[in-house]
Amino acid sequence: YAEPSKSFGERFPALVTGFFFFMWYFLNVIFNILNKKVYNYFPYPYFVSVIHLLVGVVYCLVSWTVGLPQRAPINKELLVILTPVAFCHALGHVMSNVSFATVAVSFTHTIKALEPFFNAAASQFVLGHQIPLSLWLSLAPVVIGVSMASLTELSFNWTGFISAMISNIAFTYRSIYSKKAMTGMDSTNVYAYTSIIALLFCIPPAVLIEGPQLMQYGFKAAIAKVGLFKFLSDLFWIGMFYHLYNQLATNTLERVAPLTHAVGNVLKRVFVIGFSIVVFGNKISTQTGIGTAVAIAGVAIYSLIKANMEEGKRKAALAAAS
Repeated sequence: YAEPSKSFGERFPALVTGFFFFMWYFLNVIFNILNKKVYNYFPYPYFVSVIHLLVGVVYCLVSWTVGLPQRAPINKELLVILTPVAFCHALGHVMSNVSFATVAVSFTHTIKALEPFFNAAASQFVLGHQIPLSLWLSLAPVVIGVSMASLTELSFNWTGFISAMISNIAFTYRSIYSKKAMTGMDSTNVYAYTSIIALLFCIPPAVLIEGPQLMQYGFKAAIAKVGLFKFLSDLFWIGMFYHLYNQLATNTLERVAPLTHAVGNVLKRVFVIGFSIVVFGNKISTQTGIGTAVAIAGVAIYSLIKANMEEGKRKAALAAAS
């Protein structure tokens, strides 16, 4: 019998995985740049956060309608499990956008480099997991680097700093609740349902906090600056890029080992910080640059140690099973 011909992905898996990484980084960089450009003439992060999720939800509904992918059924029990995940996702997303709107993109991503520290703290003190000393020590450069960058960052203000920190905490708890929400549903459907519920959480604060300003002069000022077509197209594309880069990140990370996943996340942050500095011409002090580099290096060390630990656990489990 003739062997069935292999697909391109089966013959060249490394090329396909590399393409996924490229698209993940590319979409993420474009999103961050376009998102900041919108804030330069339309500084309403609560409303923009709603647009991000709304465009993604419409995309998911259309995808379900055509059957790509098939919609997974949801019941009351699954809804109860996913609601805390969606709330933390909504809070983290909105606070990230508040930070993006008030400080430089590079500075927000530097603050968000602290997310592993919050993850470790939550694992130790909330979930009761024992975190090795080596992992804690690897986080020291992250804390030191972020502190150095914050002290001399030219765009620093407390709103941007505190919002990014709240985002870190929210995404940490999202990770905790996500582990409890292992429902057997595929990741695409989980993210779709999470986006729908998160959108419902984001709408009320957007209406209450920014609604009166938007109706009075927010929309008029934006249209006067860039025109109606560009304003609407910018809102659409930031929502589309937001959804697509998150979806590509999920698809990419499903294809690679934990170690590659860890390195990929660190490199993505380096790409975003570097491109944002070049595109927006942000002036940074020498201390800010050194602090950012130290923080990113600390995240890389932490990620490598954590990935090796996870790989060791996986091999131990396989050995025990065999």
